[in-house]
Amino acid sequence: MSYVEPLMRQNFLEYASYVIVDRAIPDLRDGCKPVQRRILNTLFEIDDGRFHKVANVIGEAMKLHPHGDASIGDALVVLANKEYFIERQGNFGNILTGHPAAAPRYIECRLTALARETLFNKKLTEYQPSYDGRKQEPVFLPVKLPVLLMLGIEGIAVGMSTRVLPHNFNELLEAQIALLRKQPVALFPDFQQGGLMEPTEYEDGLGKVRVRARLDSAKDKKTITVREVAYSTTTESLINSIEMAAQKGKIKVSSIEDRTAEEVQIVLHLPRGIYADEVVPQLYAYTQCEVSISSNIVVISGDRPAEITVTEALTRLTKQLRAQIRSELELELKELEDKQHFLTLEQIFIENRVYKRIETATTAARVRAEVYEGMNDYRMFFIREMDDDDVERLLAIHIRRISVYDINKSRKQIDDIVRAIAECNKKLRALTRTTIRYLEALLEKYGELYPRRTEITEFDVVSKQDVARQNIKLSYDPGSGFFGSDVKGTKYQLTVSEYDKILVVGADGTYRIVDPPDKLFAGKRAPAVQVFDKENGVVLTYVYRDEQKNAWAKKIHIQGFIKDKEYDLIKGKKGKLDRLYVGEPAYLVHMTFVPMKRQRKHEDWYDLDNLDFCGLASRGTRLSSKPVQRFKFHKSA
Repeated sequence: MSYVEPLMRQNFLEYASYVIVDRAIPDLRDGCKPVQRRILNTLFEIDDGRFHKVANVIGEAMKLHPHGDASIGDALVVLANKEYFIERQGNFGNILTGHPAAAPRYIECRLTALARETLFNKKLTEYQPSYDGRKQEPVFLPVKLPVLLMLGIEGIAVGMSTRVLPHNFNELLEAQIALLRKQPVALFPDFQQGGLMEPTEYEDGLGKVRVRARLDSAKDKKTITVREVAYSTTTESLINSIEMAAQKGKIKVSSIEDRTAEEVQIVLHLPRGIYADEVVPQLYAYTQCEVSISSNIVVISGDRPAEITVTEALTRLTKQLRAQIRSELELELKELEDKQHFLTLEQIFIENRVYKRIETATTAARVRAEVYEGMNDYRMFFIREMDDDDVERLLAIHIRRISVYDINKSRKQIDDIVRAIAECNKKLRALTRTTIRYLEALLEKYGELYPRRTEITEFDVVSKQDVARQNIKLSYDPGSGFFGSDVKGTKYQLTVSEYDKILVVGADGTYRIVDPPDKLFAGKRAPAVQVFDKENGVVLTYVYRDEQKNAWAKKIHIQGFIKDKEYDLIKGKKGKLDRLYVGEPAYLVHMTFVPMKRQRKHEDWYDLDNLDFCGLASRGTRLSSKPVQRFKFHKSA
């Protein structure tokens, strides 16, 4: 046991770390899980501008991803349906209806122009060996977009999960521009399915949003049309939820007609006497017409998982974009300087006929020495010191190149490079402005392709209790003593909803507060059965006699309760409940006392208006000092 325990601990830790870092949780830097990164890198490596069979793409990606073709194919379809980075051809399924994609051998894909422009740069990509060491794969893609927040992503790892909701392309880039200008930002999700969203509890990505389907009702209020579904639902799941709610009696719908094609159109026909104003709130309360979606942004940052907010993620990605543009400009500047350097050497080498010096050289060493000596006279024109590589390149110039050499063209090329170098240095000196201009160019080029689809609005929470249908009929049978929906009785006939609570008072002086029952024994001659007022409670006024037939009266206010618990209204097990009123009645109680020897007073009166409220555990107010034989109750004038 002492050997197995540490071994299991170590193996489990390694497994958990692998699932978190290499499978389920996205990297903040490029917003991708490993499988998504490998798919995009594979598409980039094989990109020739034409569509590729998805089956071929999966096969190529399997060289990098060790978890089989199914996981790659599913991830590719999901990524393609986001519509940002993969262009589709064929049946990739439908996110509105939930229909699956066709088999990979029947569908094709390629990178979009946006992906080619913003996701890749081989010269600035850090690579690592693939799982079998045969190929190289990116550690992360050098992206120039906030991919994490654009795509949205979900993942479940060992002991943690992540759910990043998708945001609008234009709003993200505009927010990045605002951050670069040191202005405040506020971002809310945007879903491809459209719908309505209430984001007051979003809490910068650490809370939740409520999303509703878009419903339209006809002028006659007899049909309701679903135009857009809520995020995380489909037309199929929505229809199923409506059918289940109708079967349970929570809503009334006579028929459902699904006309969905390219756009959602589900028509609900209402029965006679039912109108849209009543049914729409019930749809939001009981079906997937309204869903609550939680957001929990957990990402890999610095080789470990971290929980961050939307603003924090965008701030860090904006800094990364700025650094990425700096790296690209510095790389471009170096390449321009290298090109200027060699063009200058080439110009000197040809225009000043330095190549003539090698005609008499008999060894390779002497040839190189002649080039160095010949070029040394023009060192003042060098961009940087000449090295052996430069000499080899000069010696590799073809004779034809020398014969057709155009001095003016060469000088123009050098002038163009000088201007490009000056432009690069200018951009580097104003790097923030350069980054803003880059984002503005992306917005101008691609912004129209990605309009906001989900409408941000405010709507109240629909309480199920408030919109519940009064569709449960209850009654009480005094003969059998049973009460409920399965009882055919003549007394206490109530129509209630499933959320109502029922106060049942038995003849034995006990009461219970219960859900609408199917069949409940309330006792014969139950003095009260009614709907319990959950807001104001219920006032009971009653008269009872204890074991010695002493008369008591009580007025109590029932507010709090434990459901189905039996409470005693009277003190003493042998007491008798003589009369009970719901509320505060204006009654006079006439009491006839038990006959006794030498008794002078045989009766008395008491006005129930004089009662004060008391607790359930108290005896109440004593009505007389003598035992009472019977009561009569008279309404006060």
